[in-house]
Amino acid sequence: MNTRLLLSAAMLAALFGTSAAADSHADGCTFEAEIPDFTQEQIDALYACVEAELLENYTSGDNEVAAVYREWGHAQTGPAAPGFHGGRFLNTFVNDVGYDAYIQYEEDDESFEMPVGTVIAKESYTLRENAPRRGPLFIMTRVATDEAPDTDGWVYSAVQPNGNPMSISQAFCHDCHGGFAFSDSLGYPAVEVRLGAE
Repeated sequence: MNTRLLLSAAMLAALFGTSAAADSHADGCTFEAEIPDFTQEQIDALYACVEAELLENYTSGDNEVAAVYREWGHAQTGPAAPGFHGGRFLNTFVNDVGYDAYIQYEEDDESFEMPVGTVIAKESYTLRENAPRRGPLFIMTRVATDEAPDTDGWVYSAVQPNGNPMSISQAFCHDCHGGFAFSDSLGYPAVEVRLGAE
């Protein structure tokens, strides 16, 4: 686990302008900075405030991926700044089947395909009223292309922040992901948090 994520809330307050005021969603963490101005250290600090709550809530239901995704390979050095998925912060984990292929971050080979059986889980959260708010756990599962021909062999699902299944449209998800044909429908983490990035 990244040791930066183990900082105490008090230390985070001193270093990154967070406050220890009580907040039921963020274990006392508040952030005064605007998201576009966040440094990577502040992004990591925000994740440290919500990390345990995300896992606790995703696993409060009976989703099999939610129960195990934190045991998988972490596919980035830390959370990425908001972008896709509704402008949320994202943190990606990949199971053993697809981890090695995923962290190649292949972006220029239309023949590239992730192995069948790959499962990718993306934690998500945002900052609202200066405190983190948890979002869904987004899940992509690679199946044989003929099993899901309309989505190029991917099945999309999600877990709500309360652990319940989230109803999503396969077509809606793939309308975006299908634009990444050069990477087998994968929108990779931001370059600055990719493993091995300078």
